[in-house]
Amino acid sequence: MPGGVPSGSPGGVASGSSGGVPSGSSGGVPSGSSGGGPAESPGGVHVTGSPTVAAPWPPTGGDRPHVVELRLSAFAGHRGAVIPLGPLTLVRGPSGSGKSSALRAYEALARLGAGTELAEVFDDPVACVPERARADTQRRRGFHIGCSVDGPAGTVRLDLAVQAEPELRVVGERLTRDGLVLLETALRDPERPVVQAAWHTAGTAPVTRAPMPDDRLGTALVPLRVAGSTEGQRLVLAAAEQVVVALRSAFACDPRPGRMRAPVPAGRVGSGRLLGGCDNLAEVLWRTRAECAVRHAALVSAVRDGFAGPVADVVAEEAEDGAVAAYVDRGDGVRTPLARLGDGELRYLALALVLLTGPGVLAVDPAAEVPQACQTLTVLADGLDHRLDARQFRALGELAARTCARGHIRLVGAVGDGVTAGRVTDASVVDLEP
Repeated sequence: MPGGVPSGSPGGVASGSSGGVPSGSSGGVPSGSSGGGPAESPGGVHVTGSPTVAAPWPPTGGDRPHVVELRLSAFAGHRGAVIPLGPLTLVRGPSGSGKSSALRAYEALARLGAGTELAEVFDDPVACVPERARADTQRRRGFHIGCSVDGPAGTVRLDLAVQAEPELRVVGERLTRDGLVLLETALRDPERPVVQAAWHTAGTAPVTRAPMPDDRLGTALVPLRVAGSTEGQRLVLAAAEQVVVALRSAFACDPRPGRMRAPVPAGRVGSGRLLGGCDNLAEVLWRTRAECAVRHAALVSAVRDGFAGPVADVVAEEAEDGAVAAYVDRGDGVRTPLARLGDGELRYLALALVLLTGPGVLAVDPAAEVPQACQTLTVLADGLDHRLDARQFRALGELAARTCARGHIRLVGAVGDGVTAGRVTDASVVDLEP
């Protein structure tokens, strides 16, 4: 049926197509596609148009669900790209290589995993379609993304095909584990706003079929549809919940110094939770300093490593009108307000705070029904090295390595092609080309 991803095509893209939504397919995600990353060698394997692994990346298991691979089969400037993700991953490349779009795809999956509608996630879906994508006979074009998640249920793959033109909708989705299809959706009738879903049952009937809306991720809806009365259904639930938990615990962060310098007015949005642009940094510093002396001391130590001049403390104060302002205490009564800090210092301070806090302080939407001890927060930092000097980037990298080694936080950061992998201990570096 039109509108899906052709069966048997590697990574979910039709051979010879340019990322459009080809006709003549069933609308599902390809069967038999391995979607695996490029073969590794000690020096990294380089394939034109695909990322290469330039540092060790051992996939890890454990009880905390976490994303271990991002697949951009046809998304923006990416074609057949597979990005392996370790506890600390740096996506490196020159301008135009697709670093930001890779993080944007991860963030999109995270929001879809939280149940957000397609139109809210993709405000400009046509920009996600590869430029040279050819429309089919019905003028349809789309994009294809996916990921793999490790956790108690093993390694679970999610692949998603989205139609961007002439209207935004899901046209195919597949959830698999060890080659077993657990959930599959396909667009059967373009005139109806639904996809036909089929999930593994392994009872008196091998699968159960039912319609699902075409504007949401089916995997996120499975816990509301599957009773879990058979072993097969329980496997579907475990796999779906593992993917949802891993995806939802993501925080996209790109500090904007121009919005961080002024005091945070009383009643400003944020409510003590750090926003993605870190606009309300002073407000959050005021909260975290009062809540946890140990973490605050670690933040002060990190700031001392990355700032020029003495640093005795980082303080925040509430004015009579309720506004909150923050300062760097230099000692001997000298305090530097955030307004006088450079862009690099502000970005460094904000990123250090993100790495030293958790989902309760960051504006994320983790799975409330799952204990935090069973979740891993993934920080998506676009322009991780932006405005930082060599000393600051080295200090931030060391902080990230220590934090990520504990297992409760992972970091995926986009950096320029001039960043040397050796500056960050234990980082997996993935090189992209334009």
